[in-house]
Amino acid sequence: MASALGPLRVLDFSRVLAGPFATMMLADLGATVTKIERPGVGDDTRAWGPPHDAAGEATYFQSVNRNKTSLSLDLADPVDLARARELAAAADVVVENFRPGVMDRLGLGFDDLSATNPGLVYCSVTGFGRGAGAALPGYDLLIQALGGLMSITGEPDGDPQKVGVALVDVLAGLFSTVGILAALAHRTDTGRGQRVEVDLLSSLLAALVNQGSGYTSGGSVPGRMGNQHPSIAPYELLRCADGDLVLAVGNDRQFVALCAVLGRPDLALDPRFATNTDRVGHRAELRTELERLLAARPAAAWAADLTAARVPAGVVNDVAGAFRLATELGLRPVIDIPREDGSTVSLTRNPIGLSLTPPSYRSAPPRLADREAADTAT
Repeated sequence: MASALGPLRVLDFSRVLAGPFATMMLADLGATVTKIERPGVGDDTRAWGPPHDAAGEATYFQSVNRNKTSLSLDLADPVDLARARELAAAADVVVENFRPGVMDRLGLGFDDLSATNPGLVYCSVTGFGRGAGAALPGYDLLIQALGGLMSITGEPDGDPQKVGVALVDVLAGLFSTVGILAALAHRTDTGRGQRVEVDLLSSLLAALVNQGSGYTSGGSVPGRMGNQHPSIAPYELLRCADGDLVLAVGNDRQFVALCAVLGRPDLALDPRFATNTDRVGHRAELRTELERLLAARPAAAWAADLTAARVPAGVVNDVAGAFRLATELGLRPVIDIPREDGSTVSLTRNPIGLSLTPPSYRSAPPRLADREAADTAT
């Protein structure tokens, strides 16, 4: 099967999540990715468990390292460092997320490598950039706090909350992938590589989208609203007879349909609720009216009727329920990748669909090679 990035050679010095996520995206699209790991230890996430799979491997590491080979190199060892430089000289892309300055001191920085490999695309992922924030540690939880995400996540009268996954790292990984692909497109036209820089804080600020522009353009500092939306209503969780219903009413037509399903079409004519702006201005009264009606039936029953009426509604799934739903919808959310020993690793499918060069799953996340095996490989 043809692949979009088949000839691409990627040398991956990154660890944990943002960088490895980006290189896995490239690998899924056909690139050959060599992951450089510390001898005997490997990527930090190899020790981040539970959970582990049946073979005892940390599932965190598996989530972002399929389609790669692992090579153990000690960058403090002159022989291994020379091997790393040799590999970089032949690479199309280098990805790293060391503290700013570390790769330069090793002779593996952009300036050194591009001098001998002018077509090299060199991606650096940092926490806070290479300037005044260079020494700050770039951990996702810290960025969620300092970057404002926790201030808008959680109940209004509760504590600030982090998102339930390392979302900033994932976003930075996606931005890195986009930057790398853009640089490769430029190289196709000019033959010249370039440096790609992505930092976690800027990635989060960019991902604040409407909440960010509410501040930059409107001077409004948003706060925590629980599951409510600052600009749309009803767009939240509402209590039913047995639990919560998700309602995501994005326009007036959907609100009219909602009121019809609830048996109260007159609510759509109420001047407090006739337009979205009205509903946002009277969200407390609207919530009271809706929950009084919704209390008559279970959430799943309401969700079925509302969905049939083209009103976005549903129940709150756990992760297992989410995968079941995707399976029922024919989205094939899980892929099984065989290992050399005959076992398999089950991972989430890459969501990108390409009609001619789709993602492929050629190899399971690599086990850490011992130093002897690494020496043989080099």
